[in-house]
Amino acid sequence: MSLRPAALVLHTAPAEEPVSLVEMKQQLRIDSADEDVLVTALIRAAREYCEAYQNRAYITQVWEMTMDAFPRGVIELPKGSLQSINLVAYRGVDGQSITLAPNVDYIFSTRGIVGRLMPAHGKDWPRFAPFPVDAVTVRFTCGYGVAAAVPAKTRQAIMLLASHWFTNRESVLVGSTSKELEFTVSALLWMDRII
Repeated sequence: MSLRPAALVLHTAPAEEPVSLVEMKQQLRIDSADEDVLVTALIRAAREYCEAYQNRAYITQVWEMTMDAFPRGVIELPKGSLQSINLVAYRGVDGQSITLAPNVDYIFSTRGIVGRLMPAHGKDWPRFAPFPVDAVTVRFTCGYGVAAAVPAKTRQAIMLLASHWFTNRESVLVGSTSKELEFTVSALLWMDRII
């Protein structure tokens, strides 16, 4: 059986943005509430872009990862800053789901950039005839936590992007060849990028 890469789905979105509307309006030097809906949407879009570029989650989020079977040994959990494992379950060919017990069947580590999930001491991942697709599910909570915990350089990249999109509302800038913004945003995000 060939294994496909794990599939990731956002289960619970972040409760706040790393940059508040007030902070963004200060950056843009806006005093009125006329553009609040647009500015809020730009903050979210900039955060989503930066998270995708860095392969990270910023504010606490819950993600669900599925695989067609258990790998051998350690499962690396993407998105960085693992906080906890909410669920590890698998489905056999009969479609019945079995949930594994934390600290009995598996353990995990939150140290390092990428979290790690592994069988508990003296155990292996279950051997079973897997359901044809998405047989293994791992639900996990990750992210830096609250907005104040997001690195300053990441918050700055979000504000730069949102500011640029606010000022330049067209998809193409005619007569402009500058790459300074793209370089600055990439430089701010590159150091904490998960590859």
